[in-house]
Amino acid sequence: MRRGKSPRKEGARRGALAAREIAYIALGVALITVCAWLSVPLGPVPFTLQTLAVALVGALLGWKRALAATATYILMGLAGVPVFSEFRAGAAALFGPTGGYIFGFLFLALAPALCKLAPVKNKWKRAALFYAGMVVGLAVCYCFGTVWFMKMYGCTFVYALTVCVVPYLLPDAAKFVIATILAVRLEKYVK
Repeated sequence: MRRGKSPRKEGARRGALAAREIAYIALGVALITVCAWLSVPLGPVPFTLQTLAVALVGALLGWKRALAATATYILMGLAGVPVFSEFRAGAAALFGPTGGYIFGFLFLALAPALCKLAPVKNKWKRAALFYAGMVVGLAVCYCFGTVWFMKMYGCTFVYALTVCVVPYLLPDAAKFVIATILAVRLEKYVK
């Protein structure tokens, strides 16, 4: 006679899996938050390491966890926890002129997370795939945030690009190199 798993062991296994999921999401939120706090004010959009963190969270955690971590980060900021750059929080920070970029982080997390699903084993091809996903996610984030910025400031597209996108292109490209290297090296440790 074959025995099935005992309900107690199955419950303990499910509890351990749930705890692991919550821990990964919490680590993702913490990483995004700390990287947001590391900022240099450069006009209306500060220079931060948020894009590195969001892209890395996406590449490491997969789409469900990455979206959960990014959405939790946004909701915590909306609830008043000072998780945004320059320790800002609340509806005024989230729905202000740069709020579109914060909402755009959902796309930035999703694109490399979807790349994680590709059955590519070669380390260099995997790195190229992650980097491409990060660039696509950032492009959508930039589009979303720039349109939002234009609506809030009533400015032209050229002005919004000059202030909110162009100064950040090279730093974001460099941050994605770091995020890609970390993702390829660390993903084997994330279950």
